[in-house]
Amino acid sequence: PPPLPYPPRPPMLQSLRGRAAALACLVVRPPIVSKMALTQLSSTKCFGGYQKVYEHDSSELKCKMRFGIYLPPKSESAKCPVLYWLSGLTCTEQNFITKASSQQAAAEHSLIVVVPDTSPRGCNIPGEDESWDFGTGAGFYVNASEEPWKTNYRMYAYVTEELPRLVDANFSVISGKMSIFGHSMGGHGALVCALKNPGKYKSVSALAPICNPVMCPWGQKAFTGYLGPDKTKWEAYDATSLVGSYSGPHLDILVDQGKDDQFLVAGQLLPDNFIKACTEKKIPVVLRLQEGYDHSYYFIASFIGDHIKHHAKYLNA
Repeated sequence: PPPLPYPPRPPMLQSLRGRAAALACLVVRPPIVSKMALTQLSSTKCFGGYQKVYEHDSSELKCKMRFGIYLPPKSESAKCPVLYWLSGLTCTEQNFITKASSQQAAAEHSLIVVVPDTSPRGCNIPGEDESWDFGTGAGFYVNASEEPWKTNYRMYAYVTEELPRLVDANFSVISGKMSIFGHSMGGHGALVCALKNPGKYKSVSALAPICNPVMCPWGQKAFTGYLGPDKTKWEAYDATSLVGSYSGPHLDILVDQGKDDQFLVAGQLLPDNFIKACTEKKIPVVLRLQEGYDHSYYFIASFIGDHIKHHAKYLNA
C-alpha cells in the first residue's frame, strides 16, 4: 500500500481527541428549537409593515403547512397582540391576505394577523380531493376521530395549540393576548374555538359563519366523515350547541351577515339559531344584517375594518 501522508496517531490519542471533539460539539451546538422550523416563502411591505408567508412541518397534521402573517410597523420595536383569522371552504392563506384588505386596519391598531390554511394538504388520503366541501380545503376546524382522517385532519388542535406556540416562539407577540375571527366555515371555527376555550381569546367575531353545523348539509356531511355517526360528538364542534354550556368570562360576539348571501337562503348558515341560543344564555352578541351583500370577499373587505376595530378594543385594553 502507498505510504500514509502523515504518521498514524496512537490509538489512545485518537480516542481522546475523538471524545474531545464530541464534547465540543455537545457544548457548542445550540438546541433545536421551533424557530428553526419556519421557512419564509414571501415578504411584502404593506402599510409600513410586512405581509409574510411561512411554511413549516406540522406535528399535529403530519404534513407541511403554510400560514400568512401580517407584522404591523410597531412589531419592529415592541410586542403586539395577535389576531387569528380562519378562512372558509376551498381557501388557502392567500385568499384573505390578498382580498380582504385587512392590512391597513391591522397596521393602525398594531395587531399581528395570522392566517392559517384551511386543511392539511398532500396527505394522499383516498377521496381527499373529490369534494370542494370535504377533505382538502375543508378541514372544518375539528379533530377528526374517524379513519382515514384522524391522523392528519386535526385542524382544531393545530389552530388552538400548535400554531399559537409557533407564533409565540418566532414573532414579537404579547403572550396570552390573542383573539380570533373568521368567515363561513372559518366563522364556525372561530366561534367554536372561543366557546370551547373560555378565557383563551379576548374577543371573537365572524362574517357569515356556519352557526349550527349539526343542522345544515355542509356540517352534516363534514361531521359524518370526520367524527362518525354519533351526533353527541358533533355538538362538541357546534357553536349553537356550545353556547348552552358556556360558563367562561364575558364574551362580546360580533357577527356580520349579508342579506343576499345565497348560502343564508339555502339554510347553510342558520344565524337565527345561534342568536336565540346566545339570548337564552345571556351572552352578548350583535348580529348585523347587511343589505345587498353576498358571501364573497367583497362582503368581507367591506366590514373587515369594523371587525379589526372590535378586536383592538379588547386586545389593546
